[in-house]
Amino acid sequence: MNLFSRSSLLRRPEPRPEESTVDPAGAGAAAVPDPRMAALTGEWMIDPAHSRIGFSVRHAMVTTVRGAFTEYESRLYFDGRDPARSRAEISMATASVDTGVEQRDAHLIGRDFLDARNHPRIGFTSTAVQLIGKDVYRMTGDLTIRGVTGPVVLDLTYIGYVTDPFGYERVGFDGTTTINRSDWGLTYNARLAEGGAMVSERLRLQFDIAAIRTPTAA
Repeated sequence: MNLFSRSSLLRRPEPRPEESTVDPAGAGAAAVPDPRMAALTGEWMIDPAHSRIGFSVRHAMVTTVRGAFTEYESRLYFDGRDPARSRAEISMATASVDTGVEQRDAHLIGRDFLDARNHPRIGFTSTAVQLIGKDVYRMTGDLTIRGVTGPVVLDLTYIGYVTDPFGYERVGFDGTTTINRSDWGLTYNARLAEGGAMVSERLRLQFDIAAIRTPTAA
């Protein structure tokens, strides 16, 4: 992720001696927000020029195909005081999928897979956000593909905050989750002569996010 700053480095708060990098009480208890994160509370939007919403999947059992959606819209709200109040909405253009191979992309947006003609958008809407450790947020949400909506859990790591040379406030998050594509109706598959599937059922989703603060109305 390429974020610009005056020092060419992302700023993140220096750790305090009493801060832990993991949730000391385990997954069942929420961590305590750093008071310095309160300054980031507000509306944000993803900067497509410096972000990537992508995926990777095992192909033919021996290699990995990677791709991304190049066109999307977003509405983000981050609450540094109370992370549970944070929320996110992302809508991706199905036909914007790009794996670097035109023939493969055409197959992906066809009826065998994403069916972009009948389902032009892929959507994600958060339903809950929890701080689970220092700089780590767990976001639960609804993912909609081909008209099928199902839950996903995404762990996001806070990368840092900068004000770039043009005066824009930027914040960075990285996240990933793995889903079973058949849960969203993506069941097409060819079989290999040696046995096994041409395309793995497991699909890894990757979010490398650089977000810009949305100016408030005067």
